[in-house]
Amino acid sequence: MTDNCISVAIPEAEDHYFLPDMIIESLDRIHTLSRRHPVNLLVAGKQGCGKSTLVKQFAARNKRPLATFQIGILSEPGQLFGEHRLKDGETYYQQFLFPQAIQTPGCVIHLEEINRPEHPKALNMLFSVLAEDRQVWLDEIGLLKVAPGVVFIATLNEGDEFIGTEMLDAALRDRFYVTTLDYLPMDVETDVLHHKAGISEAEAQTIVNVANKLRGNAQDPMIVSTRHTLMIAEMLSVGATVEDAFISSMQIGNDALESILLSLHMELRKTHGGNGSKYTRY
Repeated sequence: MTDNCISVAIPEAEDHYFLPDMIIESLDRIHTLSRRHPVNLLVAGKQGCGKSTLVKQFAARNKRPLATFQIGILSEPGQLFGEHRLKDGETYYQQFLFPQAIQTPGCVIHLEEINRPEHPKALNMLFSVLAEDRQVWLDEIGLLKVAPGVVFIATLNEGDEFIGTEMLDAALRDRFYVTTLDYLPMDVETDVLHHKAGISEAEAQTIVNVANKLRGNAQDPMIVSTRHTLMIAEMLSVGATVEDAFISSMQIGNDALESILLSLHMELRKTHGGNGSKYTRY
């Protein structure tokens, strides 16, 4: 395994990223609590709905360094910290960046896809750093203590449709505050596509209308994430039609798509409201 974290640096903020006010308020509380002791947050939700961006925005907004670790490549306990390697016939211990990151004051540690390790016991060493005493002993390194202000943010997709995921151990999940992301309200998603992809508001609204028809299909609902709708919007921005953009970005047949577009023909110019929650750029 190679070092799976790019750097421990403060990230650049994303433009046009929106969250419900209640989640923003919760994140601000997490930031405040972290001044007392390291804090753990679990962010769950459908894929492509901005979980990883939330972590990045939290770090950028609060001027914190960010270290991201892909849990899906872990195959044995302790692998986040380092591993034994062979060089010139001799075995040595290669320390990875995780120990440095957890000892960096104020660092945001992103544990990406925490319920997708290759081996179910690969997360065992995390229990110690996430527990109240915030320290772990490794024979190869010694005693590691989590630095003041560190925030662990784990992200996961849960559900039968996600191959390779495991139900998160209850004892591990119990160590986290939890927040859940969902699809954006139609008006907010339209605004995001309009500004990020540079397409017209009418084009953005058409994409969102079609996406919500697919999401809400009672017989065969399809997951159409904001990541998907952004991909579709970007295709439109370089000259694709709505049909071509959806077909190249989603696994959907042309006949089914034409049926949806026809049913939306009279709705494309209507104004759609939100879902009752106020969303704010974060």
